[in-house]
Amino acid sequence: MVGYGERMEHSILIVEDDRRIAALIAKNLEAAGFQCHQSYDGPQALSEFERLQPSLLVLDIMLPGLDGLEVTRRIRRKSKAPILMLTARSGEGDKVLGFEIGADDYLTKPFSTLELVARVRALLRRSEPRERQETLAFPGLLIDPTKREAERDGQKIALTTLEFDVLHFLALHPGRVYTREALMGYVWGDGRVVDGRSIDSVISRLRRKIEADPGHPRYVQTVWGAGYRFAESFE
Repeated sequence: MVGYGERMEHSILIVEDDRRIAALIAKNLEAAGFQCHQSYDGPQALSEFERLQPSLLVLDIMLPGLDGLEVTRRIRRKSKAPILMLTARSGEGDKVLGFEIGADDYLTKPFSTLELVARVRALLRRSEPRERQETLAFPGLLIDPTKREAERDGQKIALTTLEFDVLHFLALHPGRVYTREALMGYVWGDGRVVDGRSIDSVISRLRRKIEADPGHPRYVQTVWGAGYRFAESFE
């Protein structure tokens, strides 16, 4: 049964070596109206991703063959499909590294299936092209929220869903300083508190893509002791 107006063309690749957990995830996502496919190790996940070109990945970190972090690295070389990472550890290390290499969100096991479905919906909603919105133009940088694309000096930049959302949100409010927690709360939109190291990893990755000199950023600036802002002037 399709619920809440979900569209069946959204396909999800579930990568989880515990087949019982994979089947449970698939059952709940299919009940919400998604098409699901399952893989059980890293190499199979890469092969199935290439074949299926899914709308989103639900990806466990601990996998045989290649772990979820390496799978993410390889997928990010060719795709910006949203990645929801699953981790069995509550520490921030895996989450920080996941964001650093291009994951868009994470869930810590055990998690509720309702939360899983909500996170998947939110990621897909954020990744879709939107109704016509004004392109933001800055010296050397264009941000098109309609296509969810950015260009630096005329060259397209491959941004993940999370990276684009952070950039677009800051660029909509140039000069305004946001704490790490407030910034990610606005971007994720669900009030979750995210560790500051995770936020710093997203900003660092974004800077490497949009800044000519990431060590001296022109666009996304650090306000020491306060947070981040998008530049207000470019003199």
